[in-house]
Amino acid sequence: MTAVPHLTIVADENIPALAPLFQRFGTLRTCAGRSMRAEDLKDADVVLVRSVTRVNQALLAGTPVRFVGTATIGTDHIDQDWLRQQGIGFSSAPGCNADSVVEYVLSSLLQLAFEQRFNLLDKVVGIVGVGNVGGRLQQRLQALGIRVCLCDPPRQAVEGGDFLSLDQMLVEVDILALHTPLIQSGEWPTYHLLNAENLPRLKQNAILLNAGRGPVIDNTALLEVSLARPDLTLVMDVWEHEPAVCARLAERCAIATPHIAGYSLDGKIRGTWMLYRALCEQLGLPVETELKDVLPASSVRSLTLTDAEDLLTPARLVYDPYRDDRAFRKIVHLPEAEQRQAFDRLRREYPERREYCTLQLAIEDDTPGNHLRAMGFATAGVNS
Repeated sequence: MTAVPHLTIVADENIPALAPLFQRFGTLRTCAGRSMRAEDLKDADVVLVRSVTRVNQALLAGTPVRFVGTATIGTDHIDQDWLRQQGIGFSSAPGCNADSVVEYVLSSLLQLAFEQRFNLLDKVVGIVGVGNVGGRLQQRLQALGIRVCLCDPPRQAVEGGDFLSLDQMLVEVDILALHTPLIQSGEWPTYHLLNAENLPRLKQNAILLNAGRGPVIDNTALLEVSLARPDLTLVMDVWEHEPAVCARLAERCAIATPHIAGYSLDGKIRGTWMLYRALCEQLGLPVETELKDVLPASSVRSLTLTDAEDLLTPARLVYDPYRDDRAFRKIVHLPEAEQRQAFDRLRREYPERREYCTLQLAIEDDTPGNHLRAMGFATAGVNS
């Protein structure tokens, strides 16, 4: 039997399932991720963070840390070059909450379709950034029969294929969804990808949705364009200067939320488990705990529908974006210091939210429910 070394692990207090996955390795200590400092790590062997902690030389120099894990898809908060130079192991959790973000997008669009009286299946959706999240969104939308346009210059350079430029997307698509990482420089930077120059080109009555990174859109320019273009509908989960948020921009949004698109319990625990698996690999230890062992049962497991084409009812039962929108709007007009604290509190105290796959749908008329399956639900006829 392989001996397990005794490690000191310091982790963001908002990472779930830490104890069942990491207590076998030794001492586990938690702290607030946004205020994590070098002094918190003076005896740490392992650091586990989320996107609110910048991991770089300033944080880690002079500490005994030999492994860093981030329970997130994005890694722009991690100085990976410095970690490599120091021989510090690193792992992220690519794809851990991709389904959660996709379902945030789908639930939001279904709500808007109901309120604005349009058929989502008739719309053209443009996805900017076709990685873990954008690729899964593409798959579900196409399975629903929705026409999807893609913009991803790095992928296009490698693969070729039928990609559009951003300029083409702006004028052609009804719904523009942003899922790019934040890249400040290089051949394809995404910082202020949408700005005062190109935002006015959005198609009439377009829906703009950002559940990627806040600074991908120049928020000041977006506010000005949205005030001049009341036909635009905005869905914003990420903000340029979060946890400080422009209250006027939030007011212009149909749905505004505090960076929680990927906050399903399933996605968060999946991310923690992926870091556990990576640490086991780093230490040469077997993986003794599987994801299913730490995922709790859903509080609502089944639902019977009378109409197989009713996509909104089950989506809203699993996740209603207006729950988060209402909570968020209560804090956006607070003084900045209070708003910052409240923003983090909404994320820290986020209520349990599950993914579509946890809800089994039975359909009374025994129709196959193809659209519901395309959405990600498990379906069957009542008598199946």
